[in-house]
Amino acid sequence: MVYDLQKASLWKRIAAWMFDMIIAGVLAVGIGMLLSGLLDYNSYNGTLEQAYTKYEAEYGIRFEISQEEYQSLSPEIREKYERAAKALNAEEDVVLAYNMVVRLSLLITTLGILAAVLIWEFAIPLFLGNGQTLGKKIFGLCLVRTDGVRVNNLQLFTRALLGKFTIETMIPIYIIMMLFWGIMDVTGTLILLGLLIAEIAAIAVTRTNSALHDLLAGTAVVNIDSQMIFRSAEERIEYQKKVAAEKAARQTY
Repeated sequence: MVYDLQKASLWKRIAAWMFDMIIAGVLAVGIGMLLSGLLDYNSYNGTLEQAYTKYEAEYGIRFEISQEEYQSLSPEIREKYERAAKALNAEEDVVLAYNMVVRLSLLITTLGILAAVLIWEFAIPLFLGNGQTLGKKIFGLCLVRTDGVRVNNLQLFTRALLGKFTIETMIPIYIIMMLFWGIMDVTGTLILLGLLIAEIAAIAVTRTNSALHDLLAGTAVVNIDSQMIFRSAEERIEYQKKVAAEKAARQTY
């Protein structure tokens, strides 16, 4: 056991990350389905789908098209599209259903992922200790502070909420949803690209090869079998002094 950071290999970290992502994703979907039932999402979505089917058949058009597809429509088809959209928007229950579907989609997605991240990246590491998720435990990894001291609850929470949930998950998801709905233009794509470059750069250039969530929390992923984990900075200092004294005592003058 040594007190210097025994940073984990990239492949072990990727394997643990993939395992955790799959389980956390399943958890998020399950929570989302539960919220959908509680918030009556399917009822609003059903009303909207029925209206779409009705007016698409009546006017011979398709509502779910991109901005580029709309621009390429012939004047005759575009006029049909506009009349169908006007008729659709004239129905108050359909407008209500559309607004509720959009709002509930954002709410359910946000709460489902938030709950999954807090359970998998905060609650479970608190239970297992040393910042370990099940993926990290299986592959022999753990979290420590960058000085080798055991991570605290605030760091775990910051890593999960600000890093994993906000920056690395929800910002990309919101941008992708806005791109899909045509609310955001190429700026959204540039932001996504910027986040990807920042993530790769952080892993490539930092001493601990840390991702953004670890940089924000001041943590590093290490091999638990070879990493000495201290309870406090004072304990680490005392250990270093002891090692230095023993080394000095062994030297021949």
